[in-house]
Amino acid sequence: MTDGVRAEVVRVAAAAYPVDFLADWAAYEAKLSRWVADAAGQGAELLVFPEYAPLELISLLPQDLHHDVVGMRPALQAFVPDFVALHAQLAREYGVSIVAGSYPVAQDHGFVNRAFVFGPDGTQAHQDKLLMTRFEAEEWHIAPGEGAAVFDLPLPGGTLRFGIAICYDSEFPTLARELAEAGAELLVVPSFTGSRAGFTRVRVGSMARALENQLYALHAPLIADAPWTYAVEDAHGAAGVYAPSDNGLPEDGIVAQLGWNEPGWLVTDLDLRLTRAVRVDGHVLNWRDRVVGASRPTPAQVVSLGGVPERV
Repeated sequence: MTDGVRAEVVRVAAAAYPVDFLADWAAYEAKLSRWVADAAGQGAELLVFPEYAPLELISLLPQDLHHDVVGMRPALQAFVPDFVALHAQLAREYGVSIVAGSYPVAQDHGFVNRAFVFGPDGTQAHQDKLLMTRFEAEEWHIAPGEGAAVFDLPLPGGTLRFGIAICYDSEFPTLARELAEAGAELLVVPSFTGSRAGFTRVRVGSMARALENQLYALHAPLIADAPWTYAVEDAHGAAGVYAPSDNGLPEDGIVAQLGWNEPGWLVTDLDLRLTRAVRVDGHVLNWRDRVVGASRPTPAQVVSLGGVPERV
């Protein structure tokens, strides 16, 4: 890799990851190893797992905690060191970068929803979810994280800079804009949604962020039919990669997608030259116009359209 050179094409993998009831830690290790080996075998350089994918580890907790969403949080901390070590090992073994399934991690101010990120040499970083859904805030008592980060992924042809918006975070423009301002050319969106409506909200948010910032968005959803745990008993979606609908890019903004609730990897090549080109000479210039788009509207005034007319 040459310092300062941006990658032109990168192969990414979005997991539509199914929740299983695990017999033991070895079963989880074997499953995750198979998934990473599969994506790496298809040439993927960045692998993305969904929000809360590791919560299948709840199956290894005592049964009385399977539906206790508050009690399971401290109990899940016992797996964190091995969880981190396993992902770092697999990243090194296969020479890939991994966005791990996000995990409720204990911090001084409470439990946060954390996506650990691993470089191809095992380097570890993270992005915490910033905006909590009602379930997370009101029932699970998961606290918002702090800060935003962009990650430089070293590749043979250059560097890919990407950022992460975990599920609900993708439904608000501010985080994605901050990541794009810091140079992100890919927005990674791991999600856990319990219905088609929830999935649609995240999908529409991801596509809107791709449009606004003229970048790619990768959507990795959790798939679950797990009545044995209240935490992730139902999860639905379809893995997808989105782009601004402009020159050289798909007219519907969908670069690739799997079927509804279809488990597996969606492996896709992202041509970053296309998104860079539309920022400079697209039919529209959302990225260029972001400043005036934010500054030109003034506070809205209420304008009366008169009284109710008398009916004849």
